[in-house]
Amino acid sequence: MSWLQAIVLGIVQGLTEFLPISSSGHLRIVSQLFFDSDAGASFTAVTQLGTELAVLIYFAKDIGRLLTTWFRGLVDPPTRQTLDYRLAWYVVIGTLPIGILGLLFKDEIRSSARNLWLVATMLVVFALFLAAAERFGPQRRTVEHMTLRDGVVMGFAQAMALIPGVSRSGGTITAGLAIGLDRYTAARYSFLLAIPAVFASGIFSVPDVFDRGTGPQPSVAQMVVATVIAFAIGYATIAWLLNWVAKHSVYIFVWYRLLIGFGVMGLLSAGVLTAT
Repeated sequence: MSWLQAIVLGIVQGLTEFLPISSSGHLRIVSQLFFDSDAGASFTAVTQLGTELAVLIYFAKDIGRLLTTWFRGLVDPPTRQTLDYRLAWYVVIGTLPIGILGLLFKDEIRSSARNLWLVATMLVVFALFLAAAERFGPQRRTVEHMTLRDGVVMGFAQAMALIPGVSRSGGTITAGLAIGLDRYTAARYSFLLAIPAVFASGIFSVPDVFDRGTGPQPSVAQMVVATVIAFAIGYATIAWLLNWVAKHSVYIFVWYRLLIGFGVMGLLSAGVLTAT
């Protein structure tokens, strides 16, 4: 892997991880379009460690409070009645679908699921789902009204993002809006829900990213730089997105997804891009 590719992909990861437009899909498209190769699912997973570190720092107080309350609630029954205790359990239970399905379909996620026709199709299809959720979702409920059912539904929506093009944040925000959560609550919970799964995926993928048998191989230095870049840009993106969804609809992301999805389909049909 060249230094230019590592830096560009780090920037793309940081810009797209938290937006409902699919970071893995964008890394796949940019790799193929500008560098004529696929950086691979492992590269994506490791650079996500940078963006999730940004989440840890940005939400440090919230995460610390949730963890403290959760551990206290395991031995202190009155604590189990608090919102933080319930929310912590929602994150734990909501993480299970992506963890289980990720292990079951690990090989497919790293091979056939990265076909650009599938990526482009998912960008378009889930753009329509996001638009429908924005248009018809009641958006009246805040975090205080969340239930275990909400955590499970958003957990399965997050698992859909194992397919590049779906978008982890896009899937969870779509599900959140569809079940009546307001945009800010859906986006904020989406960030918290991603932490366990993304960190686990990134750590387990570290050995694979340096496997000399597949794709363009980054050096350790390139991997570190790409991850640091993703962290810095990702941190700024979190603040921007939370501010945006609190005041605006998500239609801008819908139109962007449709533009990119149909654009990739056109390039594939013209032979400019190869699907695999």
